[in-house]
Formats: sequence, C-alpha cells, structure tokens
Amino acid sequence: MTATHCPYCSLQCGMRLTVGDRASGTGPQVSGWEEFSVNQGALCRKGWTATGLLKHRERLTTPLLRDRTSGELRPATWEQALDVVAERCAELQAAHGADAVAVFGGGGLTNEKSYLLGKFARVALGTSQIDYNGRWCMSSAAAAGARAFGVDRGLPFPLADIEQADVVVLVGSNLAETMPPAARHLTRLRENGGRVVVVDPRRTPTAELADLFVQPVPGTDLAVAAGLLHLVVAGGLVDEQYVAERTVGFDGVRESVTAWWPERVERVSGVPTSQLRELAELLGAAEKVVVLTARGAEQHATGTDTVLAWINLALALGTPGRAFSGYGCLTGQGNGQGGREHGQKADQLPGYRMIDDPAAREHVAGVWGVAPESLPGKGRSAYELLEALGTDAGPKALLVFGSNIVVSAPNARSVSERLDALDLLVVADIVMSETAARADVVLPITQWSEEDGTMTNLEGRVIRRERALTPPNGVRSDLEIIAGLAARLGSAASFPTEPEVVFDELRRASAGGKADYAGITWARIRAEGGLFWPCPDEAHPGTPRMFTERFAHADGRARFHVVEHRGAAEVPDADYPVHLTTGRVLAQYQSGAQTRRVRELPDQGPFVELHPMLARRVGVVDGEQVELRTRRGALRVPAKVVSTIRPDTVFVPFHWVGANLLTNDALDPTSRMPEFKVCAVAVSAA
Repeated sequence: MTATHCPYCSLQCGMRLTVGDRASGTGPQVSGWEEFSVNQGALCRKGWTATGLLKHRERLTTPLLRDRTSGELRPATWEQALDVVAERCAELQAAHGADAVAVFGGGGLTNEKSYLLGKFARVALGTSQIDYNGRWCMSSAAAAGARAFGVDRGLPFPLADIEQADVVVLVGSNLAETMPPAARHLTRLRENGGRVVVVDPRRTPTAELADLFVQPVPGTDLAVAAGLLHLVVAGGLVDEQYVAERTVGFDGVRESVTAWWPERVERVSGVPTSQLRELAELLGAAEKVVVLTARGAEQHATGTDTVLAWINLALALGTPGRAFSGYGCLTGQGNGQGGREHGQKADQLPGYRMIDDPAAREHVAGVWGVAPESLPGKGRSAYELLEALGTDAGPKALLVFGSNIVVSAPNARSVSERLDALDLLVVADIVMSETAARADVVLPITQWSEEDGTMTNLEGRVIRRERALTPPNGVRSDLEIIAGLAARLGSAASFPTEPEVVFDELRRASAGGKADYAGITWARIRAEGGLFWPCPDEAHPGTPRMFTERFAHADGRARFHVVEHRGAAEVPDADYPVHLTTGRVLAQYQSGAQTRRVRELPDQGPFVELHPMLARRVGVVDGEQVELRTRRGALRVPAKVVSTIRPDTVFVPFHWVGANLLTNDALDPTSRMPEFKVCAVAVSAA
C-alpha cells in the first residue's frame, strides 16, 4: 500500500493505493489516508475512481507518427518518434530562428516536469516561446497577489484555518462541486458560529451552504467589492491602525470608492442595496474575516483589478497576516501553484524569479551551467502564443505537455485553425485527447501513480506523489521525453530523468527566490507530511502562515491599488441579449480528457442552464435542444431549466468541446487572462 495523492484538483487530497491482485482479477484500489491533514481521508467521487484510467482501453502505449501520404497516425518506435521531433525542430529553427519552436505546458505537471520543461525550452531549444494552461486559471489572482503583497501564494495560510474565521466570503467559487472535500471546512466554520457568504451569478451547491448569498450580474464583482468598501469607509469600519502601520496607498482607494454608493452598485450589479449593507455590517463587526476568490471572479479581462478590489477590502478590514483571517485564492489545477513557480510561464524563471531580472538570470544560468546572456527573454502569453501559431512571425512547431488546448482554449475554433496551420504539432498525453488527435506526433506518457514527483497544493504545501504501479510497456515519463529530445538537439546541459535528482536541482535554482524550496527535501516531505514554502534551508520549519510580521515588498508593507469597474469586454445587445458564463460540474475535471473516460463518473454531456423566465421567452422546456450563438461560434445543447441562475444569464460547463467555441478571447492587460466567464450570447430554440 502506497500513500500518495489524488491526480486532480489543487487540494491534492491524500489517498492510499493498493496495487491489486492479478490472480483474482482485482485492479488498483483507492482507500482513505486519514493522517493527511488536508482531507483527512475524505475524497470526492473523482478521487475514489482515480484508478479508472490506468488500464483503460483508450490508454496510449506506443508513439504515433502521422503518415504524410494517408494522413493517418501510425505506430512508431520511440527512437523514430523522438528523431522526427528533434530533426523537424532543428530544421524549423535553422530556417526561421529559435522562436520557430514553442512549448506549451500544464498546471497538472509535477514540479519536476514544470521545472525541466522550462529549462528545456530556454536551454535546449533556446526559445522564448513557452507558456502553459495555468495562465487561464490563476494568473489574475497571481498578478494581484504579487502587486498587493509582493508575492503570490494562493493561500497564505492552511485551508483549515478558515474553520476558525468569523466570516468567510467566497467570490466566484463553487468549491462544493470543484473540490468537495474542502466543503467540510465551511460546515465546521458554521458549527463554530461563523458565517459563510457566497458571491456568484448561480445558486450553486456551495451557495446552498451559505448564510448570505449574493447574486450579481456576471462581470460586476469589482463593483460589488468597491461598493462594500464604500460602506466600510462610510460606517467607520476601517482598521485605521492596521492601515497606517502595515499598508500604503489607502488614501487614493478611499477617494475612489466614494463614487460607489449602494444605489449605483445595485444598478450595475443587480445586488440589492439592503443586501450590500447587510454584508458590509457583517464584515465590519467580525474580528476574523477571510476573503477567497476563484475563477468566477478571476477569468475576466478585468480579473486582476477585480481581485485587487477584493484585496483592498480585506486590507481595509485589517485581515491579511492576522490569525484565521486574510485574503486567498482557491487555486484550481493539481499543481496550479507549483506550476507557476518554476519556469514554464513565459516571463518567469525558477523560484518565482522574473526572466527580465539580471540577477535572476545570472543565478539560474549558474545552476544550469550556461551563460546568462544565452537565456532568451520574455515570450508570448498562452493565448497570444496560440494566436501566433503558423503565422509569418509566429512559431511553426508546438510541443504540448499536459494540456488539451482544443477544448480548453477560448475562441476554440480560431485556436484549432492555428494548430492546423503548424508545420509540426507534438502532443504528449495518456489518451487520444482532442488536441492529440490533430498532432503529427503523439507520445504516450506515464500516469500519476506510475511515477514519482512533487506537487504544490493550493496552500503552498509541497507534497510527494509516490509511484505505486509499474507503467505499461511502451510509455515513458515526460522527464524521459524531455531528456531524449535535449540529447538529440545537442544540448550540453544536464537533463536528468530521475525525479528526485531534478528536484534537488530545482531546490538550487529556487534558492533565494520568492518561492524558495532550498530547504525542502523528499525525505522531509515524507517525514513531515509536506512542507510550506518559503523554506530557505533544511533547518527551517517552512512557512504555513505568511505575512504575520511583514509583507514581501521591500518596505514590508502591503499595497492598496486604485481600480475602476470597466465591465465585461462584451456586453449584451439586441443581437446577443443574454450573459453567458461557464464553469465545472461535480463529476468532471478540466477538459474532461481523463474524467469523461472513467466509467464510474456520470457523463451527461454538455448542457445549458437557463432560468424558467428565459426558457419561456425562447420557447423551450427542460431537455429540449437550445441553440447558443456568440460572435465566435454556435452550439446546440439540451436545456436544463433551473431557478438557481439569474434570468439574464445562461451557464454552460466547459468539459466538452463546445463551450469554448463561444467564449471571448479578450485578455486582461496585466495577467493576459482570457475572459472565459462572461460574454454576450443569443439563445433560441433549436
């Protein structure tokens, strides 16, 4: 029996895995790991069925090359496949320059893979064109956290701390469905006398746990935050001593929110003034307040400013850095935190260093054994990278690790066209995902329980994912693929394939950075049940709670930021009169490439939630086909008529091809986050 972690969300729930018995025909079995504090043995249905893909009939077990004559993917040896990839990359770079080859990573890759992928792009390929799908998940909260606090760690405290809060405000989070084991913290909070507030356009299962449910128009969360801060200021509820001693910039914010009186907020957001006043009084009277944002607030072209508005409110109340209080982001993907710390993001180097910082370049280059000036500079962000594929000035080849772009990218039809315009598309995956099906080369890889590695969960806790099973013949790990390609490309740098060796190099590369892992070892992780970064040396206990004495800016103070509500990039009009928003459902995860293939997980396919008033207006009843049209595409799906959504809004889950044919690719100017969470749509009976 092996103690390891779930392959899905950022909770990284602990579980035990038993190999099974071939003689009796039993496969690998999951059981609870009660000693792991994050979930204490609890798992959601995805966790309990996590072994369902290990021996799946659709599992890829041999490399595939596309036959240029027939257009079909045909089996190949590993040597043939890697030779083709390396030769084509070298040819394209010789003809068009180093940036002719791009790399696209994923927020589910282990820390070791994320780190080595960034090194591979910048050293073996010499390309600046690397980014990852985490850009579409946590980047707005990350940018806001870095600006406000000087560092981004999704939760600067253990998740269990929220049980001791007086009030928890969840903005754009449906954690009861997206990370169900976390919902027990809300239950315990309420048992302790605390209050739960949920801000969401849909009355989700999480909202059913709330003492107060606030239902704004999609894209107006910033206005709601500004209105609450207006009331906190007007009511004399600001923690003036905290603001004076621990922050800078409040005067400008105080002045800016004077314009957001409750009646104006109601006109913009649809939230009644009485409810705004009730919430402001609740927050002002509480000693321990936690504000948590998630994708509903962040996946907007104004996502960074929206998060900053909620941080402004938290700072004015004096909560960040205080016990059982503060602001946090509920990171989504399994390694969404670690994946954005160690170099697979276009503007970063390991340790959360910035790639345009000369000192950072010198340090990391020293670890890698290359000259600092040989490292490329900042590349394109994720969507901008995809938008440039196959163009005259853009990459001609793309190597994809841990991402199903065809389903997960906004304005997906346009992105698919760009993928088809490439001279070379290489996808490493465990199944024939929608993106792999378009590839020229498909490389079969190991799964979560067949490899060792570390992940960093939403709390900043670094944990061990332990190998429990032997992978099937014919598959290789991402580390082996990266090393094999680097060798064929003639790189003199070291590309280890043993995960612990890679992690030890990551520790050296991160040393002294904001995300400092230097004191974290595999042995310590195993012995201590995980360690929180920063952890600068092996005598350091790790940092479960940040900002208790100072923030990460040079002067130790947090920053208020003046932000203004701009609204959605695309607002309803006569042709597209309804708001469209997207999200997840309980049984599925991300693009669905894994969960849609697990037999025990219900797969009802895509659908649209709409309010009974809207259903009557367009002439449909529950179960009938509805056509959704935006300026980018159209989709036909069955109607799910519910009273839990606003009458001016429809909801479509994004786990299947379809939802992102509709979504808007407008980008946040700071984080480069696309506006997944709101656009204008026309709704009609199909």
